[in-house]
Amino acid sequence: MKRVYVLMFVLAVVSCLPASAQLRFGIKGGLDVTSMSLSSDVVSSDNRQGFYIGPTVKLSLLDTGFGLDASALYDQRSGKIEMAYGNEQIVNDHEESLTQKQIAIPVNLRYAFGIGSTANVFLFAGPQFGFNVGGDKDNINWKWKDSNFSVNVGAGLTVLSHLQLNVNYNIACGKTGEIKVSDVLPEVTKNVHARYNAWQIGLAYYF
Repeated sequence: MKRVYVLMFVLAVVSCLPASAQLRFGIKGGLDVTSMSLSSDVVSSDNRQGFYIGPTVKLSLLDTGFGLDASALYDQRSGKIEMAYGNEQIVNDHEESLTQKQIAIPVNLRYAFGIGSTANVFLFAGPQFGFNVGGDKDNINWKWKDSNFSVNVGAGLTVLSHLQLNVNYNIACGKTGEIKVSDVLPEVTKNVHARYNAWQIGLAYYF
């Protein structure tokens, strides 16, 4: 049902565009550098790399600089968590690698300004809707949320009207996943929530 709401949102935006809007299709891919923030100091994490790829569409309002882009991306992010407990003499560790696999649908409002006849710089921001397609860890009872909401903020460069390079920060709104730590560390009774934020570097080609 949430996927239907996202599709209705995109269609509603497109239907409001004037006839002078230019529509272009393309393909987009890039790298994630993910940082995981956790709700407990019993569990720690470090940054890991991931990737995303998928089709994209760009709508430009001619002669205004404003536009809109939307994508449907396969987004795979990785991380590593370490659970430590004990006293100063004896410390026990448990380490696990995690992978989140999702279909991400970013919808960004953008504003571009030219730096010459062949290139422009653009700023963009907007919501992103994610739908989990795998990556849970049964052995430690780690569970990714079925869907999540985040926000993108970034900038980019378009060259020769076809090639686009962008850098953005993806900010998670609410928890992305959680673990029942007591399954691994019996003396810890509460669940630990995680939030995945990511720097993203992307390259797109519009036909």
